Amino acid sequence: MLDRFRVASFEPAYLALQRDGRLRARAEYARFALETCRLCPRACGARRLDGETGTCQGGRRAVVASAFPHFGEEDCLRGTHGSGTIFFSGCSLRCAFCQNADISWLVSGSEHGAADLAATMLALQERGCHNVNLVTPTHVVPQLVEAVAIAAAQGLRLPIVFNSGGYDRAETLALLDGVVDVYMPDFKFWRAETAARYANASDYPDVARRALVEMHRQVGSLRFGRDGLARRGVLVRHLVLPGHAEESGAILEWLAHELSPDTYVNVMAQYRPAWHVGEPEGSTRRFAEIDRAPRPAEIEAVYEAARQAGLWRFDHRRRAAGLSQGS
Repeated sequence: MLDRFRVASFEPAYLALQRDGRLRARAEYARFALETCRLCPRACGARRLDGETGTCQGGRRAVVASAFPHFGEEDCLRGTHGSGTIFFSGCSLRCAFCQNADISWLVSGSEHGAADLAATMLALQERGCHNVNLVTPTHVVPQLVEAVAIAAAQGLRLPIVFNSGGYDRAETLALLDGVVDVYMPDFKFWRAETAARYANASDYPDVARRALVEMHRQVGSLRFGRDGLARRGVLVRHLVLPGHAEESGAILEWLAHELSPDTYVNVMAQYRPAWHVGEPEGSTRRFAEIDRAPRPAEIEAVYEAARQAGLWRFDHRRRAAGLSQGS
């Protein structure tokens, strides 16, 4: 590991805000975003403080599907004791191939107030997790800032990971400046037509580009502690869709040229048909063009495009010695 990507000492960013009272003030300010919600690019205007639910199906309280030490994440997050994942129900995207549709579309789980979320974060810390990994958090940013403010005052000292689909407004991300340590967005689609077909979000490519620029502005390229665990920076995931290697190449070229060639990237080969993909539609199947796994040659073509663009920091997984329940 190069020294320039290693941090000699680390303190979670939110502790500086907590010490001088700005974290609590940030939480109070963020809460007003729920009055007429425009947290995500859908900008549906739901009055969530009054109990209305938006496009994401979220209301005043966050809905938590599960929380546990996750051993299936990237090595630099899971370490030896797991990444402390909190999976939130609901989602601003409508991905046809969603592999967590029971959570994202069907909204299973239990409502958590800010104190409940803070207690969950502290419990994950008590279990030895290396970070608090917030999964699908875009639509609950105000609730998360409220929870971190409470948890920090009660002894939370873990890095905060913001694990999103990349469909994040830069204005919403600004609420997290100095709160989040590691941003882990996906960059899913390059072409507006592809994003419209598979996620009903033709603006996704433009939104994701602006979001990643803001994330990188806040935390920079990914850096690690001496133990090899992520401490601060951006880690970009990209799920390779079958038949879309050319779009993948365009995304990776943009990351190298417009963000940084030092961007840490996880090229994910685990796509499989799920949710609406392959459903009967008359005499054909819905989304038949992605009703298969990507071929090894497609994955290698994406890696080659990334290397040609100048990217060199890739996530290479080692096999976990043992997986926790729920991973």
